Amino acid sequence: MKGPGIALVVLGILALFYGLVGFNRQTAVIDVGGIKATATEHKTSPIATVVGIVALVGGAALLVRSKPGA
Repeated sequence: MKGPGIALVVLGILALFYGLVGFNRQTAVIDVGGIKATATEHKTSPIATVVGIVALVGGAALLVRSKPGA
């Protein structure tokens, strides 16, 4: 069970990073003739943070459980 455990831990770390850092999206607010105004929005994903925590805890549990003699 070490393979799936490691995969879940890595997936959890990536999801947490994506959920906490977020991303920027630039949208056009006004586009009239030669004049263009844009706005930058910073978005984060709370779902990615929750999925990351669940995957990280689940992967850690699989790694702990897969130790010999446990």
